[in-house]
Amino acid sequence: MQSMVHLGTPALVIDNVTKQYSQWQRSGHARDILKNMLHPQKRIVTALDHLSFEVAPGEFVAYAGANGAGKSTTIKILSGILSPSEGTVSVSGLNPVTDRIELMRHIGVLFGQRTELWWDHPIITSFEWKKEVWAIPDDIYKKNLSLVIELLGLEDILHTFARELSLGQRMRADIGMLLLHDPTVIFLDEPTLGLDVLAKQQMIHFLKEINRECGTTIVVTSHDMDDLEEMAQRIILLNKGQIAFDGNFDELRNTAGACSRIVVTMKNPSSKNRSLTSEKTLTAPLIPGLQLLSSNGGICEYEFNRSQTGIHEVLGNLAEFQGIDDVEIRRAPIEDVIARLYLSWKKS
Repeated sequence: MQSMVHLGTPALVIDNVTKQYSQWQRSGHARDILKNMLHPQKRIVTALDHLSFEVAPGEFVAYAGANGAGKSTTIKILSGILSPSEGTVSVSGLNPVTDRIELMRHIGVLFGQRTELWWDHPIITSFEWKKEVWAIPDDIYKKNLSLVIELLGLEDILHTFARELSLGQRMRADIGMLLLHDPTVIFLDEPTLGLDVLAKQQMIHFLKEINRECGTTIVVTSHDMDDLEEMAQRIILLNKGQIAFDGNFDELRNTAGACSRIVVTMKNPSSKNRSLTSEKTLTAPLIPGLQLLSSNGGICEYEFNRSQTGIHEVLGNLAEFQGIDDVEIRRAPIEDVIARLYLSWKKS
């Protein structure tokens, strides 16, 4: 079948999309059974509210937000599982609703811990089944099979039943399976959920590799912001079905106040010299421009806003204190940056 995708077409276009759900309300009390039957109450929930954005071919985009922000709803609309209540959607120039069969040839989708693998069959059987059902040409299948075996380390588990795999092994096999038909766009919903540190690193490395080497457009959702920062170049943050931020992670940090952390390690004086030591050495120093976050065993962590207090000023203030053994300056964890944003949105 000849592809309907045209060169130069945006990978994704969401234009003024709204998605609403109807929820029937019931009291849960036996005395209200008749009332619930005769006069049911319905509540309209707006999951997406006039949402608009574009993604260029080859972008690696993190799509994040608090629970209920609309992330999974967006992915389901882009993959044709749901239809928008209003607005238009395009994936590689295709309408996910009317062109869904053709669209499936160009996208790959993975939702959390759901699997397409045959539970009581070896992994290779599921791969070969997909080749036949999807009519994947031999040359494309062999090329992609070789790629995923090498980069995902699947050789040792190809002939293992899916039900016998660890979570990390199964997630790697699922990623491999969704890439067999050579998709140009893939949607990943919580791909690192539940993985141990090593499995997570392997997954992230592979996704960055296919994005860089193959130009695959990737949209990934996750509640692990450190993973998203490691993977993606761009982050779209949702709040109540609307875009609250769209840019790179450095811009996101600046939006949240350009916060940095500084860890000060104090010397541990011996008891006989303790009386001769400055009181500032024995307690966490109160340093102008720095907010004390924690102090434990002579290790003090502070936070400061780089737009208000420069590094040279901070170091100058630290030089006024005796008994400092080591100083480490680091960026605030992205988890803390985004948590602060979530909290401010919740209050607004």
